[in-house]
Order: sequence, then C-alpha cells, then structure tokens
Amino acid sequence: MHKPVLYNELIDFFRGFEGKVIVDCTGGGGGHASGILEKIKPEKLIVLDKDEDAILRLQEKFKNDNRVTIVKSDFIDVDSVLQNLGIESVDGLYADFGISYYHVLDAERGFSFRKSGPLDMRMDKDNPITAEKIVNEYSQETLKNIFEKYGEERFASKIARLIVQKRAIKKITTTLELAEIVKEAIPRKFHKSGVHPATKVFMALRIFVNKELDSIEGLMKKLPKIVSKGGRAAFISFHSLEDRLVKEYLQYYEKECICPPEYPVCRCDKVREFKILTKKPIVPSDKEVRENPLSRSAKLRVAERV
Repeated sequence: MHKPVLYNELIDFFRGFEGKVIVDCTGGGGGHASGILEKIKPEKLIVLDKDEDAILRLQEKFKNDNRVTIVKSDFIDVDSVLQNLGIESVDGLYADFGISYYHVLDAERGFSFRKSGPLDMRMDKDNPITAEKIVNEYSQETLKNIFEKYGEERFASKIARLIVQKRAIKKITTTLELAEIVKEAIPRKFHKSGVHPATKVFMALRIFVNKELDSIEGLMKKLPKIVSKGGRAAFISFHSLEDRLVKEYLQYYEKECICPPEYPVCRCDKVREFKILTKKPIVPSDKEVRENPLSRSAKLRVAERV
C-alpha cells in the first residue's frame, strides 16, 4: 500500500481522540483515514473528496466500517456537509493538500509530465475548465500570470510566449507535449537535476484548474465554527502558497489582539481561537524523502481550538 506523507506525524497529534468525531477533508487513497481508524479509533470519521474515482475507491475500502461516512464534496463546503449530517462541530480535522498518488499514476488524468496523457488536470470531472482549454485558449499574458502566481515560475514569460507560438502551429493536447515545450523554453543551465523543468508549470495549472487556493482559504476561514473547543486541526501543504495561507490564518487565530501597536489599550475585541502546536512546521525525515521523493516539500502544521 502507498503510505501517505507524514503518516505517523499526523496521527500522533490525534492520540487521545478515541471515541471522537473527526473529518478527513482530502480522502484520496484513504491512507491517513486507515491510520486514524486503526490507531485513534474515533466514534465517527467523515471523509470528503471531490474526485468521483477517489469516492469509489474509498467506498470500497471502508464498506465494512460503519464508523465511516464518505461524501463527494470539495472541502470548502465542509460546514454544509457537517450540517447535512446533523453535526455541529468536530473534535478533529485534517487535510493533505498534496496531489493524490493515484492521480500521478493514472496518465489519463493528465497530472503527470512523465507519462503521456490528455491535458486534463481536473480533480472533479464536472469542472468545465481543463488544462488543455487554458493552454490553447488563454492569452499569453494570462498564461504568464498563472505560471507566476501559482507556480512561482521565474521563466513564466518565456514559457507563455513559446506555448502561444507552438499552439499557433498545432493544438497542444498531451502532457508530454506541454512538458517538452516548457523544457525548451527554460534555459538548459537552469534545469535542476532530479526536478523536471515542467514541475512548476504543471503545479500552477493544477492549482488554477481546481481553484485549490480558494478552497484552502475557504476552509481556513471556517475553522473556528467547525472545530470544537479542545479539538485539533492539522494541515499538510506542499508548496509555499499553500503553507503561507495555513500559517497566516493559524497565526491570526492565535492572536488575542490585532490593534495597531500605538493603541494604549485593546479596542478590537478579538479573542484567541487557536493555539499553534507546531511552532515550526514538521517536515518528513530523510528516510521518508528517500522512500517517497514526492514528500520532499511537505510541511505539517497543527493547531488546537481554545
């Protein structure tokens, strides 16, 4: 079985949550969920995923466990999901924002630049926007902005220009075609060993297609009303954009006052809502990175509702 990233580290933060209600915002292959069920023994585990394929896998995997409720939903709507289940708040919540191992393996989903597949990249197949549509129809300026904003790609201009030139000759339809164009656009001396030149562009397209940062921000905004007092929320992020959102929201929730420093007394009425349990994010061990190179950029942050 594929072991999810920071498996033991995440589970350790939920020790003592036996008989509690926990929500898994990103079911994926069910790896973290299996660990929580086996080691933590919650009364109820609600598992969300917006990918129909993942839902089918999860239903099969947990069909004999009546503690598990599986719901097809983006985690931005976790509050509505809980409301529909008659649950006011949960004792534990966790999310792994990384791309699913199954998405990487399945070339037909279009997430991998190492295997030829259609330029799709949709987590939810009901989404009308595909990576192919973006690459072939969006303006050069918009492509550049997507690669800069969501991929932090320094050669965004060069890549966008070459994409527009190439698509004028022939429509770009496969992952390998796009990967080759990106490789050609980035000067050879900037090709890093062990990291494919198209990594950041593929990440940017995936984030844009699936509105990933919007979903993360939506989830973070809802945390105080979802997590009950003494409950915990844990987040595994894989790049600086995700991690920054998680970090900034948790830091905001930890503050007791947000008044300007020149105010002699507090006037903001802000209350502390969470205590951060990971002053520095937890990262994978060298052993885990060797065994699973996809984990190399993972960061785990955890906070407790106060």
